[in-house]
Amino acid sequence: MQIPLLRLQCGVNSYDWGKVGESSAAARYAATTAGQDFAIESEKPYAELWMGTHPSLPSKDVETQRTLLDLVQDNQALLSAEVSERYANRLPFLFKVLSIGKALSIQAHPNKKLAEQLHARDSKNYPDDNHKPEMTIAITPFEGLCGFRPLAEIVHALKAIEPLRTLIGEQATSEFEKTVKGNEESEDEAVVQRNKDALRSVFTSLMESPSEKIEAASKALIALAESSPASFGTLPEEVETNPSDPAELAAIIKRLNGQFPHDIGLFVFFFLNFIKLEPGEAMFLKADDIHAYVSGDIIECMASSDNVVRAGFTPKFKDVDTLTKMLTYSYAPIEEQKLRPTDYPYTVLNATAYSSASSSLLYDPPIEEFSVVKTDLKRKGAKVTFDPIVGPSILICTGGQGTISIGHKTEEVREGNVFFVGADAECIIQNTGSGEGEEDVFTTYKAFCELDGENTADQ
Repeated sequence: MQIPLLRLQCGVNSYDWGKVGESSAAARYAATTAGQDFAIESEKPYAELWMGTHPSLPSKDVETQRTLLDLVQDNQALLSAEVSERYANRLPFLFKVLSIGKALSIQAHPNKKLAEQLHARDSKNYPDDNHKPEMTIAITPFEGLCGFRPLAEIVHALKAIEPLRTLIGEQATSEFEKTVKGNEESEDEAVVQRNKDALRSVFTSLMESPSEKIEAASKALIALAESSPASFGTLPEEVETNPSDPAELAAIIKRLNGQFPHDIGLFVFFFLNFIKLEPGEAMFLKADDIHAYVSGDIIECMASSDNVVRAGFTPKFKDVDTLTKMLTYSYAPIEEQKLRPTDYPYTVLNATAYSSASSSLLYDPPIEEFSVVKTDLKRKGAKVTFDPIVGPSILICTGGQGTISIGHKTEEVREGNVFFVGADAECIIQNTGSGEGEEDVFTTYKAFCELDGENTADQ
């Protein structure tokens, strides 16, 4: 029987928002196993490394050059019978590295039912019929927009940012303020639904603004950010909801306007949580959650889909009507958007791993398609053994060097290398570096799907 360990060759997409040349982690990782025709161009943006079976950019076995999709369809045991049956002989997740040089579009991903409807109606702009919940884990410091802010912060912005209020209009903003006043933090279901309906109404009014009004308002917004950055977005009588760093807020707005001049996204910004993630921090985005990535390098895992509904910060197809109708309009503080990892219990660390405070942390979103384990082996000789699971995995190394072993097959691993691990395989990884300093930590991310095995964490 073939040992279920394959070194993968993974493609990288070049989109305008990607980091340029060698500054792109996605490009550097792709180059480690790329074909002879691939060379990183110093002026070219590299945005996304794709790891998986998605037909738009399927990974290949380095040795045979067969696609991973072909291999798992020919040998269902690589996925497990359960995963093969449920996901039509395909990997249920798509694993990515994103290198973000400038903001991605204001967007959301449709739920399963809406995805099927959009694909049937417009397969060019919606190439999949699958939903796309996704998880983000920061590799480098990351900035993004995620979900609607608490209502009190939105009300504050409508008062403090005059160009925003002018763009939406006094009637729409006043109606919103009147509806939510005194009920911003209520947990009563009827009140929460009324608040969501009010948020939907005022946000739709914003998104439907004509282009000439957006341009005039954005000029006024930038003038405000440039003239008084130290007090930008603040109100003397509203200390609790004032931005923590007005000058930083003004700088971000100016930066985004430099990337997308006079764009509606400049105003959407004030409705959404601005989130910063340090390396290892994560967030989970359900279907129909609004978001936008602003900068940084991240690991991303999602259901295997390429569906995006866009409405700002993009030259691509925009579908404002669909976006405003599909959103959940859930509002919550930044901290509630984050996904906190827990210790992954289905591993055995050797003595060197224990004594060096090595770790395996589980990022486990509330869906069945995927989870991710981040492992840091902090000293030469540190080793971790992953228990077999009833499902497939893909592992990428983002730092250090080591080995990966299954059975009697062992492969060298260095930064950027990607491996497929078949179902029911015990997997061992070990740090083979010099063992000196933080830079020698052997770091891997392992995405996996396990439907019914005993190791599956509670959802």
